[in-house]
Amino acid sequence: MTSLTLEPLTYEDIPSERRPGVLQALVPVLGVVLFLGIGSGYLKLAPHGPLLWSIVLTGAVGKYWLGYSWDDLYEGLADSLLMGLQAILILFIIYGLIATWVSAGTIPGLMYYGLSILTPDVFLPATALLAMVVAFSIGSSWTTAGTLGVAFIGIGSGLGVPTPMTAGAILSGAYAGDKQSPLSDTTNLAAAVTNTDLYDHIRAMRNGTVLAFGLSVLLYAVLGLRAVGEIPTGRVAEIQGALAGSYDLSVLVLIPLVVTFGLALYGIPALPTLVAGVFAGAFTTIFVQGRSFTAAWTVFLDGTAPETGTALVNDLLASGGISGSAWTIAVVVAALSLGGLLERTGVLAVLAHHLATAVRGQRSLVVGTGISAIFVNAFSAQQYMSIVVPGLTLRNLYDEYGLTSDDLSQAIESAGTPTGALFPWHAGAVYMSAVFGVGTLAYAPYYFFAFLSPLLLFATTLFGRRYDGSEQADSVASSAVADD
Repeated sequence: MTSLTLEPLTYEDIPSERRPGVLQALVPVLGVVLFLGIGSGYLKLAPHGPLLWSIVLTGAVGKYWLGYSWDDLYEGLADSLLMGLQAILILFIIYGLIATWVSAGTIPGLMYYGLSILTPDVFLPATALLAMVVAFSIGSSWTTAGTLGVAFIGIGSGLGVPTPMTAGAILSGAYAGDKQSPLSDTTNLAAAVTNTDLYDHIRAMRNGTVLAFGLSVLLYAVLGLRAVGEIPTGRVAEIQGALAGSYDLSVLVLIPLVVTFGLALYGIPALPTLVAGVFAGAFTTIFVQGRSFTAAWTVFLDGTAPETGTALVNDLLASGGISGSAWTIAVVVAALSLGGLLERTGVLAVLAHHLATAVRGQRSLVVGTGISAIFVNAFSAQQYMSIVVPGLTLRNLYDEYGLTSDDLSQAIESAGTPTGALFPWHAGAVYMSAVFGVGTLAYAPYYFFAFLSPLLLFATTLFGRRYDGSEQADSVASSAVADD
């Protein structure tokens, strides 16, 4: 997935009379935590309301405490929405693509053949490995999850594997492959904002990514042996019979898959690639499944509700089309709006700056960078800001402490890219939850790579020999404190 990236405010960009102090910056952040905790956790509300409360609080702090005008606040909100526009458009298209691939027989075909090949004990590690290979090849975790991932959810259900476990395996593979792909937008962005050669950045991440993903696959292998028992007698045959009785499952149903992944491998950006996948799905519906032109495009809008004679299959193949995307997109718009206000009022830049003043050596700088990336991920609701804000804020410190730009790029992507899908209001989490049909908090415990990637970064930084922990930039840290 690609996105327009706008230059965020740095600490020095904020006029001193409008620059929030630490207390002022913490008020909206703590408000977000409180509102989402009480609203979504205790009251069991959908995130829309708590996000709106957070937007109002942040706007009020910016307007009445920090002196920003309504135009300033609106501009920050609009810039964030503009940065996330392609994510919103991809959400629209993915909902339609899933529906057209169901009606075309593409997803039913993948489920049918997958049930013939995979077994419960190897399913989870195989899913993670296949997702990694596909994401590395096309450079997009979102496309991998929204296409191949949806089919694996169906296969896992047929094999008796809990859906949250399957979702976690897909995400681990998708994000691990995405991080190492030279076609990935986040990989290129991390290299760009830190002035690092792309392949130097990839090489710097390689050992940590391979180790974190390898440990994840091992955990999925253990989980696969323990998580499922015997498949109920006749379940696979029943599901395959329902699929074969409702769709023509010839090899032609894989045309949309070939078209989509072929264009992605050729280097076509995600949005036009997915649109092409929709057209391929619609025409496969017409020419392979024998449905009318009108019916094929009605599915794109309204979704699918197949009657296969088996309730499990009906539930797995039900989809909402683009009209079913409203709930999800409303959350993404609200979350991006909140992130834009937090960025424009200087909250994110100030907190990142004060994190930098706490640095006392190379190790604390790298660990602080990773923590900063996770923090910005949580409160901006988009992974691009988790790369751009700490990347621009901290890169001068890396020079002062004798570290290289790929040390910085590795830290922000190892901690920033995979962790966004852990926060329920984050654009990535909302997207993944929607395409998998499972809540973020349900799949999070099984999304091993999101925990292992930053943990290994921190462990190798704190206990490895690469960083000497030098304090050669004490004067820089002291002057930064004095600036306050």
